[in-house]
Amino acid sequence: KEAPAEDSLFYLDDPAPMFRKEFSLNGEIKSAKLLITAAGYYKATINEQRAGNNMLDPAWTEFGKRIYYSEYDIANLLMPGDNCIGVVLGNGFYNPLPMKMWGNKNLRTALNVTGRPVFIGKIVVEYKNGKKSIINSDESWQYEYGPILKNNVYLGEVYDAGKEIKGWDKSGFNASIWKNATIQNGPGGQLQKAFFPPVQITDIISPVDIYSPFDKIYIVDMGVNFAGIQRIKLRGDPGDSIVFRFGERIYEDSTLNTMTAVCGQIKRPGVGGPGAPDTAWQTDTYIIGPSGNGIYSPEFTFHTYRYMEISGIKYKPQISDIKGLALNSNVPQINNFSSSSELINSIQKASERTFLSNLISVQSDCPAREKFGYGGDLNATCEAFIYNFDMQSFYRKTVYDWVDAMNDSIFIDTAPFVDTKYCGLSWESAFIITQYYLYLYYNDIDFIKELYILNKKWMEKAARIHPEGIIDAGLGDHESLEPVPSELVGTCHYLFCARIMRQFANLMNDDIGKEHYGQLAKKLKNIIRKEFWEKPVEGKINRQTLFSSLLYYGIVSPEETPSAVDSLMKAVAAAPAGHFTTGIFGTKYILEAISEYLSPDKVFEIVNNTKYPGWGHMIEKGATTIWETWKESDNVYSNCHPMFGSVSEWFYRWLGGIRPDPGFPGFTKFHLAPNTPKNLDHVNCTYHTPAGKIVSNW
Repeated sequence: KEAPAEDSLFYLDDPAPMFRKEFSLNGEIKSAKLLITAAGYYKATINEQRAGNNMLDPAWTEFGKRIYYSEYDIANLLMPGDNCIGVVLGNGFYNPLPMKMWGNKNLRTALNVTGRPVFIGKIVVEYKNGKKSIINSDESWQYEYGPILKNNVYLGEVYDAGKEIKGWDKSGFNASIWKNATIQNGPGGQLQKAFFPPVQITDIISPVDIYSPFDKIYIVDMGVNFAGIQRIKLRGDPGDSIVFRFGERIYEDSTLNTMTAVCGQIKRPGVGGPGAPDTAWQTDTYIIGPSGNGIYSPEFTFHTYRYMEISGIKYKPQISDIKGLALNSNVPQINNFSSSSELINSIQKASERTFLSNLISVQSDCPAREKFGYGGDLNATCEAFIYNFDMQSFYRKTVYDWVDAMNDSIFIDTAPFVDTKYCGLSWESAFIITQYYLYLYYNDIDFIKELYILNKKWMEKAARIHPEGIIDAGLGDHESLEPVPSELVGTCHYLFCARIMRQFANLMNDDIGKEHYGQLAKKLKNIIRKEFWEKPVEGKINRQTLFSSLLYYGIVSPEETPSAVDSLMKAVAAAPAGHFTTGIFGTKYILEAISEYLSPDKVFEIVNNTKYPGWGHMIEKGATTIWETWKESDNVYSNCHPMFGSVSEWFYRWLGGIRPDPGFPGFTKFHLAPNTPKNLDHVNCTYHTPAGKIVSNW
């Protein structure tokens, strides 16, 4: 199909195409592989059985530059003689709706390449006699449209069970009225085999309650907030339309609150553009088929929710009929932290759940409202993710996303690129900083060597855009309770990049580069000292972020450190409840600065507390994932945002006491110095490194 001529027409039914191909096998099979990818999403079946466990595949990338394919072992799905492969295509981020997020961002024009979903694949069968059969995707395939009438990563899916075609992906099916497939141009990206964990169902969650706030409406409480989909057994009369809506919260009257998870703040008529819903909430629709029964689980979307509203159903559903299916890139969950404090444990579990919910092939800022791979959030939490999971291959993929997204003239905010470019260097510097953490934690030197020339070009761009060194544009310390200028946080990130590049140049035996980046680092440090330490800082500024930044980046000398610590603690004491008021970056810095230069006990006292502002306050208010803001929000702000999850890094670093030594990447040598606050009885902490497992229990 061609794309609709008008934006409003995109919102009409647009059934997902289903492709099939029958083939015969003759001989004993030694091995059989399916290699497949798509622009968009795909689901592949062999003889009616799903090939592999991947969901929302392939991973989101700049489809015009790079597309990852998956390889499945399908030997156990094949039969002697006749077989059939089926492929269903979903839209994903390749065929988005022209919905205007915030009233202006249309992903169809914001993304570098979009189009109708297409796929490419082949089956390779090797026989024990040495012969081989190859089944390619070509014009001999046939296609028809099936029961998935609509699918969108934000708005959800419409599924009409009355349009199911039984046996369509089984050999012997009568496909005489099906049409022959056509060869189409793909988006142009280089095909590469996926080397990172795929998105899969990683947890099955049972509801804790089902209730009816008013007649014919049911609310399912899953007990925790998470990213994923639902699986539900349904019954009704043929043609009944059952609607599911999803939210992170409920109102005081126990009805569903969708507003913190609405796509792009589209919450009133006209904002989303022609054809868009007045409120772009997460929703699925299932239409009962002729049998009157069905099991529904959406295929090409994902939601963020604790609460699911069901309408159109004629009975109260049973808890046993419903499951929540948590989705995330299946990064190895090999590390763990727990303690004697139930509050600390709840904060850690909420952090873990938030992190996983924001790993749907990119590390996102939030898994509902935007789903974008923001670099600032990555800079703030990269180490926290690494402490919790094996992130090496995932973060390699992330860095490649930045390689594909960048251009030479501006700083961008996300990878893949979605035409946001106002956050500045503190966001795009994730390209350099993530590489450093891959080096520090995994000793990934080969990656640095591969990208070194690109890294130098990035530093040249930074120098062109900010020739004086001061970073005078950007977002700053997002969600700080007081203003923080980009001149502080942005220039600190620039300094960090210069220091990183000096280290990379040393690894590359680039003496000229080492000298250049060393001089740049000195220049930037002096700029920060002059602007934010050697003279009074005028105007309103979050002094917690100010002084913790100066300490974290070593801007002040050892002799000046006590004065900076004193100023920092005065700022903490002046804050509500004597707690932190810092934002996305300042929170990471203040946790480390107070622990390093004063005492981790003071940090523990603040973290292990339920007063506002703080993580304990979130937990006391019922949070099961980490909020975007210190203040509770029931409308604008995400309730599943990783950036304040930097506290989980602190648990591992200071309560577990496990810290890398920058001089010995990959933990060939490391620091083990757990802190034992008087109100904490024990900690159990395990962290896996390339050099082996570290256990810190006390």
